[in-house]
Amino acid sequence: MTVRLDPMAQSRLADWIETRHARYIESRMLAGESREVATQKAVDSRQENFPGDRPLDTHLVFDVRADDTVVGHLWRGPSPSGATEWWVFDIEIDEAHRRRGYARRALELGHAAVKHRGATAIGLNVFGYNAVAKDLYSALGYAVTATQMKKPL
Repeated sequence: MTVRLDPMAQSRLADWIETRHARYIESRMLAGESREVATQKAVDSRQENFPGDRPLDTHLVFDVRADDTVVGHLWRGPSPSGATEWWVFDIEIDEAHRRRGYARRALELGHAAVKHRGATAIGLNVFGYNAVAKDLYSALGYAVTATQMKKPL
């Protein structure tokens, strides 16, 4: 099966932004934030990265395709805009297509794409509860640069 990254079609982008916004709130809440804090951080992120509900010109939003089937998405961009250090803002493989190597291949293809655009490093955030993602990122050579910890009282 051939995996490739295709720029996300404009017809899908608005729905993707809405879905991503809701999932980001959920992820932040799973990581321990209140709904209010998670929502505000998601709103701030959306305003910063999707002004006018369009990605920044420097950002790349891809459909991850396995042959002709969209199996997920990948969003990358320089952080901050114009820097040579890039960021994986979001990657997700649809549940029905997970555990087949699509995320690994999408990340590898994404690494090559941003290196071609002058990136010298790539970073990402992974929430503590997402052990599967942490294992994948470690296997791809990502190293921990900071750890945030929290204890409920």
